[in-house]
Amino acid sequence: MVKIYTSICFALFLSVFGSQTLHANTVVVKGANSMYFAFQQDTTKAKKEPATFSVKTDTIGQMIKALQKFKTVRDTINIRSATPVPNLSLQQVIKGNLAGVYVQEPNGEPGTEQSIIVQGASGLLFTKKDMYALQPAVYLNGVPLVADNPFAFDVQKYDYNRIGPATNLLSQISIDNIQSISVIKDPFELAKLGPNAANGAIYVTTKNARAGLRDISLNSYFGFVTPPAVNTVNGVYENNFRKPFYQKYATAENYANYASYLRDSTNTAYYGPSNWNDIYYKTTPTFSADLGITGGGDRANFRFFGSGTKNAGNADDTNINKYNLFFGINMAPFKWFTVSSSVNAARLDRTRNRSLRDRFAETRYIPDLSSPLSPNASIYEGFLQENAKNVDNNRNTILNGNLTLSAKINKITISSSLIFDYNEGVRDYFTPSTLMDGVSYVSNYFGYSQRLMLNNSASYKYEINKKHTIDFEIGQSFQGDTYKYNYARAYNGPNDYVKLNLVDGNSGNDDYLNTLAAGGFYVFRYIDKEKNNLMSFYGSAKYSYKNLLDLSALVRRDGSSNGQPDSRWVTTPAFSATFNLKEQFLKNNTLFNSLHLSAGWGRNLRIFLDDRYAAGPQYRSENGWFEEPTIPGYGGRLGINRPYGSGFIGYGIKLPYADRTNITLDASFLNSRLNAAITAYNRDNKNQVIGVPVPFETGYSLNYQTGMDINNKGLELMLNGVVIRNTKGLNWNTTVNFNYNRNKLTALPNGLTELISGDDKLVVGKPVGSFWLYSNNGIYNTNAEVPAGRTFNGIPLKAGDPNWVDYNGDNRIDNKDKVSTGDRLPKFVGGWNNTLAYKNFDLNFNFIFALGQKAINQYEATRYGFINREAGNDINSVKEVSSWQVFDNEKTYPIYNPWSDVDAYRVDQDLFLENASYVKLRSVTLGYDFGKTSLFRRSGTGVRRAYLYATAMNLFTITKFTGVDPELVNYNGYYDGANLTIPRTFVLGFKLDL
Repeated sequence: MVKIYTSICFALFLSVFGSQTLHANTVVVKGANSMYFAFQQDTTKAKKEPATFSVKTDTIGQMIKALQKFKTVRDTINIRSATPVPNLSLQQVIKGNLAGVYVQEPNGEPGTEQSIIVQGASGLLFTKKDMYALQPAVYLNGVPLVADNPFAFDVQKYDYNRIGPATNLLSQISIDNIQSISVIKDPFELAKLGPNAANGAIYVTTKNARAGLRDISLNSYFGFVTPPAVNTVNGVYENNFRKPFYQKYATAENYANYASYLRDSTNTAYYGPSNWNDIYYKTTPTFSADLGITGGGDRANFRFFGSGTKNAGNADDTNINKYNLFFGINMAPFKWFTVSSSVNAARLDRTRNRSLRDRFAETRYIPDLSSPLSPNASIYEGFLQENAKNVDNNRNTILNGNLTLSAKINKITISSSLIFDYNEGVRDYFTPSTLMDGVSYVSNYFGYSQRLMLNNSASYKYEINKKHTIDFEIGQSFQGDTYKYNYARAYNGPNDYVKLNLVDGNSGNDDYLNTLAAGGFYVFRYIDKEKNNLMSFYGSAKYSYKNLLDLSALVRRDGSSNGQPDSRWVTTPAFSATFNLKEQFLKNNTLFNSLHLSAGWGRNLRIFLDDRYAAGPQYRSENGWFEEPTIPGYGGRLGINRPYGSGFIGYGIKLPYADRTNITLDASFLNSRLNAAITAYNRDNKNQVIGVPVPFETGYSLNYQTGMDINNKGLELMLNGVVIRNTKGLNWNTTVNFNYNRNKLTALPNGLTELISGDDKLVVGKPVGSFWLYSNNGIYNTNAEVPAGRTFNGIPLKAGDPNWVDYNGDNRIDNKDKVSTGDRLPKFVGGWNNTLAYKNFDLNFNFIFALGQKAINQYEATRYGFINREAGNDINSVKEVSSWQVFDNEKTYPIYNPWSDVDAYRVDQDLFLENASYVKLRSVTLGYDFGKTSLFRRSGTGVRRAYLYATAMNLFTITKFTGVDPELVNYNGYYDGANLTIPRTFVLGFKLDL
C-alpha cells in the first residue's frame, strides 16, 4: 500500500507540477523563553514575476509547525553530530543528549525495549508494566505514536518481556531522515499537547522538502560489533567456589546431595575446556544505507526517503533488520489554501536470543535444571544444533502519517489535520519435544495498536497597535485508540514436525475450530481488545508587549472514555509569562546578547492505559492457581469470576493529573559564543491509583483506590559554548547538560503513611524507587554471638547466619526491621558533547553519565545462594551458558551457611545493594569532508558534502558497580546478569550530499 501511495503521488507530482525549483530561507525565531533555529520554506522565486503564480506554500517544515501547539524549543539534539553514530533507536540517540531525560537500556540485544523517563518518575517502578505508564509521548511529524499496551501482561506469568515480538517500536525512526529532536518540558507547552504529554514529550520532525535545486543525500556505513573480553571458567572453579561452604557447614547428607554435574572430575562436559565463548560471542557485521531526495516546483514540493539497516548484537546470534520508507508532498492550489501530507512506513524483523530463561518464560515450563549447559564448546554446539529446530519469527509492521489542510482568510488561519498510526506485531514460536522433556510447545501471537486523530484549530492575531498584540487560538481534537491481541500457546503436539495447531475449519462439523480435537495440541487461548477515546477542546490567548513581555493563558476540557462516568471530563488550565531582561535593563550592554526570564504553570490530565478502571466493579477471567495464575478457563470453556486475584475496583476513582511549575533564566553572551539556561521545576502527580491491601476475609488481594501523590523537583543546567573560534584553524564547540532530580512520595490513599506491595514498600517522604531491605551487619560466627532467643521470621538464628539489624529492639527480625533505602533512579543525569574542527577534519566525542542510583546485584545473590537456587528448580534457578565466567571486579561476600532456613543470601538485604553510578564514553567520530577540497569544488558536480567518517561506540565505562555494566540493571533496579552486553561498535561510513 505504501509503495502504491508513493508511486501515485510521485507520478502525479511530476506530471502536473514539473521540476521547477524552490528557494529556502534559514531564519532565527525568537520565542517566548528562548531562541531556536528553524527552516522555513519559501516557494517564491528569487525574482517575482507578475504573471507567475507565487505564494508562500505550506511545506513539510511549516506543516509540522502548524501541527505542533508549541512555538518555543530550547532543548534539542545536535543532529549533525548524531547522524554518524550507528544508533538503532530513538532512545539511543537522545541518551545523555537532552537535559532531564534518563534513558534505560538494560539489554544490548538489538531491538529490545528501552525506557525514557523525563524529570523523574511519575509512578511506580516495581514491574515492567509500571514502566509503560511512565513513558513520554513521542511525536513524529506531529503524530503522537501509539505504543504497545501493557494490558497483555495480565495474561503473563513472567514479565521479562511482553508477549509477542516485544520489539522497541521507536526503532522505526531513522536518524538520517531527522531534522530535529526536541524534548518538551515547559508546563504551558505540555498543556497545549494535552493528556498524551502528561509524562513530557519528545518531538521529532523529519527533514524538510529543501527549496532550490533538487537535493539528493546518500549515507551508508559498514562496521562490526565486537565481543567482550571473557574470563571463562569450568567445573574446577565452581567446585573450588563451593568448597569453603562445605568445609565449614556441610553435613554428611549435604555431601551426599552434592551437585551431580560436579561429582565426576573426569567429566569433560564440565571439567574439560571452557570455550563456550567462541560460539556465543562473535564479531558480527552491522551496516546501513539510505537515500533521500527532495525537490519540487513553486506550487508543490516533495521528499522521499528510504533506508535499510542491519543492527547486530555481539552475542547469541541476535540482530534486527529495519526497513524504512517515507514520502511527503505539499501543494498550494490557491494562495490562501495549502495541502500537506506525509506517510512513514517501517518493518522490523528481529532475531531474538536463545536464552533458557526467555524460553522457559514463554513456555511456562521448567524442566529438570540439575545439569546446566556445558561450557565445553563441542557439547554446547550440540545443544545449539538441537536448538536450531526452534522457530522464533518476530516481525513488526508500522504505518503512520498525516494529512493537513490549512487556509488563511484575512487574519484568520484555519487548520484541519487527519493523523493515523498503526503498528502490528506477529510472533510464531515453536520448541521441539527434545528440549522440553518430551513435550513440544507452540505459540502464535498477533496484535496491533491503532490511533486515529482529527485535529481542528483556528487562530487570529489581533493587533491593538504596534506595541500590543494578542494571539487567539481555539481548537478541538478527537483521538481513538484500539488495542488488540490474539495469543495462543499449546503443548504436546503429535510430533516435532507439526509446528502448527490445525483445526477443523468446516462450520458444519461438530469439531469446528475445536483445538482439542483430532489429537492436536493442548491449547490455551487469550484474546483481548480495548478501545479508548479522548475528546478535547481548548482555547488560548497570548498577549505581547513589544519585544518585552509575553503573557499566555490556556484552558482545556478533556474527556476520556477510560474515566468513570462521573469523572470522565476534566478542565485543566495553564499560564506562562516571559520577560525580556536584556531589552528592559541591559539594552546597550555588549556582554549579553539576550537575557530572558520565564515562568509557567500547567496541569495535564493523565489518562489510564487500561479501561478496567472505567467499569467499576466487574467480572474477569481469572481461573488459575499460584503456579499458573492466568488460565482463562478449563476444557475449552471460558470461566468468569470476580477479580479476587487481580484486585477489586470500586466507584469513586478519579482521573489522575500532573501539575507543573517551571522557572527558567536563559542568556546568550559574548556575541552568542556562550549560551546558558538554568531551570528550576516542580511536578506533582496527584490522585493516582494504587492497590491497597484488604482483609483476607474479603477474598480480594487488593482494593484499588485513588490518592497516591508523587513529587519531583529539580534543577537543569544547559551550557553551549564556542571555546575556540578560528575560521582558518582550530574550532572547538562544547555542550553540557546536567539535571538534578529529587523524587518523593507525598501521599497514599486514606491518609496511609506506608504501604507494602509485594517485596516493596512505599513510605511517604521516601522516593518511590526505594528498596525495602534488611540491614546486614556481618555474621554470627558462633552460637554464643547470637542474642538469646533472637529469631528471623520465627526461625531461631544460629552460627553461620547473617547478623541483621533489629531496629525495633523486639529481638525478632521481621518485616518491621526492613528499611527503605537507596533509589532505583539516578539523582544526576546528563552528558558532555564536544566537536573539534580543523580545516576539513572534525572530531566529535560524547560522554554520558548517571549518578546516585543504586541496584541490587541479584546475580551474586543467586550465585552465593547456590543451594536454594538449585533446590528451587524455578525460573531463578536457570544457569545460562554465559554464567561460566568470572569478572575482574567481582565482590566477595561473607561465607554464610547456605543450608540455613533463613536463606542467608536472600536478595532483600543491603548486602547486595551497590552503587550503580557510571560515566561512559558513548561515542567518538572522526571525519573528513572531501566536498570542501579543490577537487570537488572545481569539478562542477554540485557536490555539497562528501563526508568520510569513522565512529566507535561504547568505548569505556567508569563505575564502581561489580556487574558487567550498570546500564544492564533491569527496570526494577535488579541486576540478574541475564541480559546481553551492550556491544562496542566500530563503523566506517560515507555521506554524500548533492
